[in-house]
Amino acid sequence: MALNIRTVFLYVLASIVFLASVYHILIPTASISSDRRHSPSFNPQLYIPNPRLRPYVDNNLIIHEHDAVTPAATNDTRKVPEESTNLVGFIADDTIQFKSQIPRSRNISTEIEGTVLSNTTIVTNVDSVLEETGCKNNSRRVYLNSESSIMNVSILFPSWEVLVIVSSEFGGDTDYTSYFCLFDTNEISPARFSGTLTSPDRKTFTCQLPMRIRRRLPFRHPRLIKMSDQAKMTSTPLQSPSSELLRWNFIVYNIIETENDIVLFAKGINNRQGINRSPTEFKCLFGDNTVNGVTTTVTSSMQEVFRCQRPDLTAFSQNPVIASLVILKTNQVVPSIAFYAPERKIAIASPKKSLLCACTMVYNVAKFLKEWVMYHSKIGVDKFILYDNGSDDDLGKIVNLLKSKGYDIETRFWLWPKTQEAGFSHAVLLEKNSCHWMMYIDVDEFIYSPLWASSPPSKLLLPSLLPSLPYGQIMIRCLEFGPSNLKKHPSMGVTQGYTCRKEMENRHKSIVLLDAIDESLLNAIHHFKLKEGYRSTKVHLDTVVVNHYKFQAWPEFKAKFRRRVSAYVVDWTRSVNLQSNDRTPGLGYRAVEPEGWAERFCEVYDHRLKDLTRRWFGRRDDRMIFRMDWQK
Repeated sequence: MALNIRTVFLYVLASIVFLASVYHILIPTASISSDRRHSPSFNPQLYIPNPRLRPYVDNNLIIHEHDAVTPAATNDTRKVPEESTNLVGFIADDTIQFKSQIPRSRNISTEIEGTVLSNTTIVTNVDSVLEETGCKNNSRRVYLNSESSIMNVSILFPSWEVLVIVSSEFGGDTDYTSYFCLFDTNEISPARFSGTLTSPDRKTFTCQLPMRIRRRLPFRHPRLIKMSDQAKMTSTPLQSPSSELLRWNFIVYNIIETENDIVLFAKGINNRQGINRSPTEFKCLFGDNTVNGVTTTVTSSMQEVFRCQRPDLTAFSQNPVIASLVILKTNQVVPSIAFYAPERKIAIASPKKSLLCACTMVYNVAKFLKEWVMYHSKIGVDKFILYDNGSDDDLGKIVNLLKSKGYDIETRFWLWPKTQEAGFSHAVLLEKNSCHWMMYIDVDEFIYSPLWASSPPSKLLLPSLLPSLPYGQIMIRCLEFGPSNLKKHPSMGVTQGYTCRKEMENRHKSIVLLDAIDESLLNAIHHFKLKEGYRSTKVHLDTVVVNHYKFQAWPEFKAKFRRRVSAYVVDWTRSVNLQSNDRTPGLGYRAVEPEGWAERFCEVYDHRLKDLTRRWFGRRDDRMIFRMDWQK
């Protein structure tokens, strides 16, 4: 009996010692932490994992403090409320101080995570800081007036990205480098200028939704703020809460007026490939609601494209009105950011139609664009239309360079995620008056004909392959090239660097007569449904082929892996449909370089386009170094 009591006592004692050790390791004492925080010599190192925030730190725009207080506050014996919240304000001298408002009884430090400044306060500093730093004691705190934030509407995109659309009253500011998204939790995230929506003109910014907010419903609109001395200040805290974020999976996001009808582009209605809801299930709505607005009949519902009868123009003033869809069964109005103005026209017709144009969706393709444009222009493409899906590289710089050399290139702002098919439909409507034929291929794809092996370059080469009526679409098979033992992007271009491919062709791309496309604008994987009376033809590999430089050196392929723009293909980063033909064999769903990637997909060495482009575009410079024209 005595032995059992002793054994129990030893177990209890050992448990107490173990728990005490764990407590002291994981939870440091408040007294030590408090002493360190309030010590003049304590200057915690600010950790900024996101390099986009580093300039704000290096330029002293972010000062991180851990519950630092003024002497007056130190002597104040009043208790800090446990429910104390973060307060937000501006600094009078443009310095931003982030100060935690966590009750001092808790030993919690402020953490900066990604682009999100968590548990922070922006306080003003008139002409002094804390006495501990050797400055005068006259600091004060003011708060951001709601009038200082910019009115906007925001959409939650995939990957926790928030698109902020600023009202047309935004003004003529051209410096977009100092904007932030301010959330109701008083967390901020840097806002990157993304582009301008038209009709009416609205500036857009993107920022990341803070990590902590992702666990809190509903998600609410951030306020767009600018850190400048022009910010208005007041003693009134920000009003909260703001309205709920719009969701990208259910929204009308674009509109076009044609000669005969109105076309709306909407997400979240026809979600499944090949299954489209009847147009009789909807009405088009012009105006804020069904009571004061005007509804018209929906004549076509295909994919993300909805064609509507024109509304009665007498119901509107000259100001744009919001346009949307009404789901009749539930009388639900789909949220919308699209506006309709009766005086708007589809496009100004060119004096002369181009015979052949090329349309593609692009994202960060600046390093590839010159080669792609110069090559296809040489074989007969007259005009290039780029739908920019949110590029943040030097795309604009390269486009302007090509324009200066005489190439006809138009860039369209098209930030919408996974809307490649909708973008192609959009291009049909806008370019019908300026192009006869449209070629739909990607920037990593080059059309080549074995018949050109000994030919000089000519603008007639590609047009000579176009079919005559009743054919309204030519479908061209694709050959997929692999990394060809390369570790990085080839400096002389993809046609020179990638020369080994898979043996069998895969899929096809198209060149289509715009007048032959069906009114529904239905398309999938680069080919369209045609009107009655028109036919498609698929050409033989010996006549023409698309060299698809799909599996490039790993750094390039990894960037592509992370960004899929097509609406009806597998998202590579999701662990679903792992056996889909759309996936890369052996890769899975993680962007981790497989072993032996550089040697993969190499079954046939194919130097035909390399030799052709070398002959057409190769030159020796003044130092007798062989270079391609697009390297200049």
